[in-house]
Amino acid sequence: MTAISKLILAIATIATIAVALLSSHAASAQRPTLVDRVVAIVNDDVITQVELERRLAQVRGQLGRQGGAMPPPGVLERQVLEHLVIERIQLQMAEERGIRITDAQLDRLVERFAAENRLDVEQLRARVAAEGMSFESFREQLRGEYLRSRLREREVDAKVNVSEADVDARLAAGQGRAQGAEVPVEYEVGQVLLRVPEDAAEAEVERQRQIAGELVERLRAGADIGELAAEVAGSQDGGQSVSLGWRDASRLPQLFVDAIRELEPGGVADPVRSPNGFHVLQLLGRRDAASAAASAQSSAVVQTHVRHILVQPDELLPEAEALRRLADIRERVLNGSASFEDMARQYSSDGSAGRGGDLGWVYPGDTVPEFERAMNALEPGEISEVVRTPFGLHLVQVLGRRSDQASPERLRQAARQAVREQRAEEAYEIWVEQLRDSAYVVIREE
Repeated sequence: MTAISKLILAIATIATIAVALLSSHAASAQRPTLVDRVVAIVNDDVITQVELERRLAQVRGQLGRQGGAMPPPGVLERQVLEHLVIERIQLQMAEERGIRITDAQLDRLVERFAAENRLDVEQLRARVAAEGMSFESFREQLRGEYLRSRLREREVDAKVNVSEADVDARLAAGQGRAQGAEVPVEYEVGQVLLRVPEDAAEAEVERQRQIAGELVERLRAGADIGELAAEVAGSQDGGQSVSLGWRDASRLPQLFVDAIRELEPGGVADPVRSPNGFHVLQLLGRRDAASAAASAQSSAVVQTHVRHILVQPDELLPEAEALRRLADIRERVLNGSASFEDMARQYSSDGSAGRGGDLGWVYPGDTVPEFERAMNALEPGEISEVVRTPFGLHLVQVLGRRSDQASPERLRQAARQAVREQRAEEAYEIWVEQLRDSAYVVIREE
C-alpha cells in the first residue's frame, strides 16, 4: 500500500467515524441524517456509499421499466460497485493522458444528446429529474462516458493492426468453407463472468461459486444469457450481447474448449474457474466444414441503397441550431409534410444534394464507421436519428438492400473491416482486465 493510499484509508475511516458521530447526535435530536461512508478505494481516489446508491437507483429503475428480474440480494450491489471501480480507473487514466472536455464542450454534448432524443435541454432536464437524478450528476456521467470513449479510441482502437496476411487468412477460411475443404470447427460461445481476484478470501470465492451455479441452473431452465449478463453486470442495457463471436478452438481458452466441446447448441456448461473468476458458458452455435460450406456465400456481399442529408455546423450555423434543424426536417418527413428528397435538395451541404441526397448502392466499408453503423441498423424506408461523423451531422434513410458479387478488392476491404472490429473488441476486454489488475483497489465491506 502506498503512503498516499494509507493516508486516504485513514482519512476515510476518520470521515466515517465523524459522520457516524454526527448521525448519533442528529438521532438524539430526532432528525434523520444520511450516513455516507467510503465503500471502495481506487488508487488515490474513493467511491462513497452515496455514489453507489445513486447508481443502484438508476439501474434498479431501468430494470424495473424493462420488466427485468432483479438479481439475488447483494449481487447487483457488488457488480455495480465493480463497474464504478472500472469507470474510476479509466477516468484516472484519461486524466493522466491529458484527455479533457471543457464545460463549453460538455454543454454542446448535452445539447446534442437532447436533440438526438428529440428534446430541448429544458425537456431533458425535466426528464432527468423525473428519473430521480440531478442534472449535474447527469452531466458528470455524460462527461465520464465521453472521456472513457476517447481513452478507448487512443489506448485500444488506434493500436489495432490488421496485416495483409490477416486479410488473406480471413479470405482463405471463407473460400475453404465454400469449397467444402477441411476447416476447423468453429464455436459461438456466450459468457457471463463473475470476477474473483486471485487473492480473494475463501468466503468470497465460495459466494461467487454459488452465484455461478445459480446462473447455470437458470440458463438450463430457459433464461436468456443476455438478460442474466445484464443483471450480473448491473447494466442498464438488458439483453446485451455476450457472444465471444465465432472462433475455432485455437482462439478460445482451453478451459472453455474443454467445457463446451461436448455440448449441443443451447447447452450450458458447469461453471469454469480461471484466474479471472468464474465463467458461465453457453454454446450458442457450432459450425463445421459441411454446414459452413452449405451456407457460405463468400463472394456475395450486401449492398445498401441509401440517401442522406448532411448539415455541417460552422460559425454561421452553431451546432445546437444544426441539430434543431435536422430534428425538424426529420419530423416533417415523418409526418408527411415534406419529402426527404426535397429536404436534401434544400438543406444538404454535399454533392449529393442535387440528387435528393441519393448516394446510390454502397458496399460495406464505403462510408465511415459511424455512418455505416447507423445505416445498417435501419430497415428499408426508415430514417435515422441525427448521426455524427467527421463530416458533420446526418439524417440517413435506407431505400433498399440487395446481394451482389463483390470484386476481389471489395472482398478484401470487407474482410479487413471484419478482422479489425473483432480484434478491437477482444483487445478492449483484455485491456480492461489489465487495468483492473494493475490498480490498487480496496473494497470496504460494511
